[in-house]
Amino acid sequence: MSVQDRVFIAGAGPVGLVAAAQLVRAGVPVTVFEAGGELSTESRASTFHPPTLDMLETLGATQPLIAQGLVAPAFQYRTKKDGLIAQFDFSAIADATAHPYRVQAEQSKLTRILLDRLRGQPGFEIAFNSRLQAVAQDKSSVTVTIEHNGAAQTHSGRWLIGADGASSSTRRALGIEFDGFTWPDRLLVVSTPFDFHSVIPGLTAVNYVADAERWHFLLQIPGLWRVMFLIKEDVTDEQIVTHEFAQTLMATVVPGITNYEISHTTLYKVHQRVAKTFRLGRAFLAGDAAHINNPLGGMGMNGGIHDAVNLTARLSDVWHDRAGEAELDRYDTQRRLVTLETIQTQTIQNKKNLESPEPFRRSLQAIKADPARTYDYLLRVSMLATLRRAEELG
Repeated sequence: MSVQDRVFIAGAGPVGLVAAAQLVRAGVPVTVFEAGGELSTESRASTFHPPTLDMLETLGATQPLIAQGLVAPAFQYRTKKDGLIAQFDFSAIADATAHPYRVQAEQSKLTRILLDRLRGQPGFEIAFNSRLQAVAQDKSSVTVTIEHNGAAQTHSGRWLIGADGASSSTRRALGIEFDGFTWPDRLLVVSTPFDFHSVIPGLTAVNYVADAERWHFLLQIPGLWRVMFLIKEDVTDEQIVTHEFAQTLMATVVPGITNYEISHTTLYKVHQRVAKTFRLGRAFLAGDAAHINNPLGGMGMNGGIHDAVNLTARLSDVWHDRAGEAELDRYDTQRRLVTLETIQTQTIQNKKNLESPEPFRRSLQAIKADPARTYDYLLRVSMLATLRRAEELG
């Protein structure tokens, strides 16, 4: 079998399509293999951080995303006991980003924007109903076995990027361990068109509500609010997914308001895991295939997009003989270590903070009282500090 002069990408989620768009823009031919019959419509990640918006701007995707989303220039922390305890505004870091705000929009909006821009581009191919099953490689090529509409196909190319999610077939085919743990708690997301602005004065689009017994957060996207609750391990999955259980939880958000219109509910297991390596020979892992964490802080999808941009910049340089293949080792050095040091640590701490409202309140008030600490804090929660730390890692 002849070796195709192109990069293969497993997965047409936001990470896979950002990687594809970056490579095609750099003149590198790409084939994306997507297991589904079309782009996913699942309402999963829905927060785009400032540096992610900066990156998407180079692909022409930021303004279309803003047009379909909701700009969130500030976010709040509250407790059930005290109400609002702190509000932070991204305008304080306007010197560090061209987009000093978050954009709230489902990730499915981004994937469609990117695919629309990629279609018809020279060097771009996408194959739906194509699930990666096996990977083999030598010094100069990588061969993938793809199940396409029930039949096995093999394709050989120069490099492979596995961006096929937490249950990554690429990671499994490569035999890369996925170290970490699964929280005993679960998360339930309840989506409702109810207007919380009408009953909670001064509410922003992003709100974290701490409570020792049951915290929640309120996240607004166009047309809906997503309300996330922590569910203890003593409640069964069968109980959690009932309409009655969701209504019981929603009744705790605003005293006196019950019987919400519920558009849908989604139950998640919560993981904190990082792959043993993000590179194995001519194959790479990115996004959820490489690392997963709890969603508090919106760092999962954003971190995956940062993976894709970091990796494809290096891969483009190697492709065009501007750098040797050793340059690709820097992807693993930077992105894996920063995931362990920063993203995993921060998301675990975010969960602990919401479970400890009084210490959290004191900590936030101390940060708010000091402009320098506020600036540093916003760099951390926006993930700008994560990118700076990655560069420091070499």
